Amino acid sequence: MARLHIVGATVVDGSGREPGGGTVTVDDDRIVALGARGTSDERLDAAGLTMTPGLIDAHVHLGLSSPIQPQFSFQISAAEIAADIFAAAGSALDAGFTTVRDTGGIDGGVVTAIAKGKVRGPRVLSCGPVQCQTGGHGYYGAEWEPTELWSSHHIPGLCALSMMAGNADELRRNVREAFRRGATFLKLCVTGGVVGGKDRLADTQFTVEEIAVAVQEATARGTYVTVHAHNNDGIRNAVEAGARCVEHGTDIDEPTAALMAARGVALVPTFAVVERLLHDPAAAGLNESVRARVTGVRERMARALAVARDAGVRIGLGSDLIGPAQDRRGEELALRAQLETPMDALVAATKTNAEILGLDEIGAIAPGMKADLVLWNGNPLNDPELFANPANAVLVMQAGRVVKDLR
Repeated sequence: MARLHIVGATVVDGSGREPGGGTVTVDDDRIVALGARGTSDERLDAAGLTMTPGLIDAHVHLGLSSPIQPQFSFQISAAEIAADIFAAAGSALDAGFTTVRDTGGIDGGVVTAIAKGKVRGPRVLSCGPVQCQTGGHGYYGAEWEPTELWSSHHIPGLCALSMMAGNADELRRNVREAFRRGATFLKLCVTGGVVGGKDRLADTQFTVEEIAVAVQEATARGTYVTVHAHNNDGIRNAVEAGARCVEHGTDIDEPTAALMAARGVALVPTFAVVERLLHDPAAAGLNESVRARVTGVRERMARALAVARDAGVRIGLGSDLIGPAQDRRGEELALRAQLETPMDALVAATKTNAEILGLDEIGAIAPGMKADLVLWNGNPLNDPELFANPANAVLVMQAGRVVKDLR
């Protein structure tokens, strides 16, 4: 394609610096210049719009885009599950998210189908199935169902929520299988969770020695382990074992935050899912008991965010949306903006998330970076609720290709 000059937008480059103006020049899949103008090349007038880097959601579950309990009790066909997954992927693009990190639920075929352009969707990094302790968080089979039958709920190439391990050897086998299926990082559940069966948020799961097995296998492949963790004991076990990232982190206290900062362990809080489950658990295909489990979590997670920030922990951003209503993924930025600033929320969803994911070519508007860009109708730094409505992302560009244009 011809070199493209995008002119007139207010440019928020993802670094945290004050917005600027001028021209952003894109050639093929890269940003090649800021401020340069050309007369013979293609020109896109973006006057009155705000440009940001493509957003990154560091905690998604595309494979949980159908109502959860019906999905894992064989009440929904594979065709419908696939339709829901690909609809959620397209919705992520439409909301301005050009990259997502899937933290459990999809199998490798989904990543491949999106990467080949067969369906619309963002750039996807996936852990494949989550690694879980036998009887722990991540198991949604019936009580009477033997654990070894859980894998029969998987649909090869499409969805695979979790794998169960009863000891370190089983965990090693499972993580090697996850890598064989195309995982690019690993996720372990090391505490109970909100959307769980018999587990509680106060439970710890996997021992330090068991977590270290997954870290060893990830390190051997040049990647890392992130952990689902709500309580301090589970987080400290994971940090001690060498995990590099914590998801949720609901009850992080000062000593745990200091340990995370000292070890370079990142945090990805997840407020949007908590908000949704408080208001309408049925929309995710969950029963009313979930509301009681989630009560108080948002307030505690907000305190943990402040504690982690004060300790100097690197803090990313993830929505953790589950169920069919995944079209307003940008609500996570609006919620974070209430606790920090709109600029803080944007930097977390661009520059910081790119660092956490180990992607050095996205997350900023600068020469040499991939041309992942969003043009917003209005200025979300002045009104962060703009992030929550996909209609405000009037143009989305991914690696130099326009994938949405409402102008």
